[in-house]
Amino acid sequence: MKIVVIGGTGLIGSQVVANLRSAGHEVLAASPNTGVNTVTGEGLADALQDAGVVVDVANSPSFADDAVMDFFVRAGRNLAAAEKAAGVTHHVALSVVGTEFLLDSGYFRAKLAQEELIASAGVPWTVVRATQFFEFVGTIAGAAIIDGIARVTSASIQPIASADVAAKVAEAALAPPRNTMIEIAGPERLPMVELVKRHFDGIGETREVITDDTAPYFGVLLENRWLTPTGDAWLSERRYSDWLAAQPKRGA
Repeated sequence: MKIVVIGGTGLIGSQVVANLRSAGHEVLAASPNTGVNTVTGEGLADALQDAGVVVDVANSPSFADDAVMDFFVRAGRNLAAAEKAAGVTHHVALSVVGTEFLLDSGYFRAKLAQEELIASAGVPWTVVRATQFFEFVGTIAGAAIIDGIARVTSASIQPIASADVAAKVAEAALAPPRNTMIEIAGPERLPMVELVKRHFDGIGETREVITDDTAPYFGVLLENRWLTPTGDAWLSERRYSDWLAAQPKRGA
């Protein structure tokens, strides 16, 4: 089967491509770097020719409110039209657990618009909603530092390794369309402030970390369970501390 992975050269996409190729499928890694641009439509019709499944794990290059909305809406419309023309029978997309609660953020408003487009496009679909990736905990920790102190909310988070996300997205691509959303998360639900402490301890950085429930998460003031699954989610086995310990050390 031919499968097209939109965003196939990124963190998640490259791993999805590798997983699907190892299963014996013909996989096209589509991105602007490979001549396929979903926002402009460039190269899309050729890329989707003879494809049975399209996996969309692309992300906006800009998180500015107008730019990110334009990215997901235009890309979503172009993909839907091209998929119908090509006879694609399954559209799989990656989204975010808690999107509907995070609408103070322009990014999450755009992700919700993307989900709504997929559900109404007329192409059988599956949306995989994942929690935050282990790979971005360092970014969360860095963004929390103000005057040398990390101020972090106690709201719960349940992060997951990108490798586990990619594996479940690939699995969804090879399964029949669900026409619904599924949630995936890591095995540990813990306060974000505790996760940030584990990050700094794991990289050997001495840093004061304090609980501050007025500290925003990328512009959003969180309620306790917004970043954790709400239903019957699939949970991975890989824990953050174990993953972090296996990463290359600074200066190595």
